[in-house]
Amino acid sequence: MSATSLSIPSAAAADAAMSTVRIRNAYLTEIRYECLRALRAPAFSIPFLLLPIVLYVLFGVLLAGNMSHGDLTVAKIMFVNWAVFGVMGPGMFGFGIFVASEREQGLLTLKRALPMPGGASLLAKLVMVTLFAAIVMLTLMGAALAMGHPGLTIGQYVGIALLDVVGSLPFGAIGLFIGTRASAKSAPAFANLAYLPFMHLGGLFYPLPKSVQPLEFVSPAFYLDKLGLRLVGAPNMDMLAGVHGASSAGGPIPYAAVLVGITILFTALAIRRLARVG
Repeated sequence: MSATSLSIPSAAAADAAMSTVRIRNAYLTEIRYECLRALRAPAFSIPFLLLPIVLYVLFGVLLAGNMSHGDLTVAKIMFVNWAVFGVMGPGMFGFGIFVASEREQGLLTLKRALPMPGGASLLAKLVMVTLFAAIVMLTLMGAALAMGHPGLTIGQYVGIALLDVVGSLPFGAIGLFIGTRASAKSAPAFANLAYLPFMHLGGLFYPLPKSVQPLEFVSPAFYLDKLGLRLVGAPNMDMLAGVHGASSAGGPIPYAAVLVGITILFTALAIRRLARVG
């Protein structure tokens, strides 16, 4: 007569499994409500979701198309440049304004007292930024495909979309840094003080003169734009205009390393500030 042994999970194992489920649900719940809050804020969602596609169609397709007489090289450059422009804003302003507002209202302090994972709030904002970047890329690709503009392959579209969604993280890290140090009222102004120089120094809209080219390396948009242009096999604005300077040097690995370094540096500085001051 053989005895069958039953394996009954211990209480500790059951508690560990339940704890894992609760932690996962806490992260998912925070992510869900953070994304809903951003989407339901018209002052934030409407400009950053609609402005890139409107400007791309007006300037990147219609105006640039007439000036270039159908040159696909210019079309590719315009698509890559406006895609970078589109993913910059949600990161810098989303983190900057929301974090500054939550700090000022004491919401971050309240969340620390709640039984929720410590990094849930920041991770939720990170997902929100990448969600907005993904929506921007989908709308830009939809407009480009509908108008038959850049002449890119499906693989290049997917590559640019993935690159720019991930490339929104450095701008989110900078926005997070601003949000940890600025008040709710001053955060938009400080975000603009970084956003506008980054946009223009990135060489997104016009070739920069040689005297200004050394400052291009200050802008994360410069590195993201150059990675995108290499991906689609197009020259940058300076080279297209016959201006060869510092911007024509470098390669994808150093550019990607700079973007990763910017993300890590500003995220670490922001977390350090939140841990010390709140």
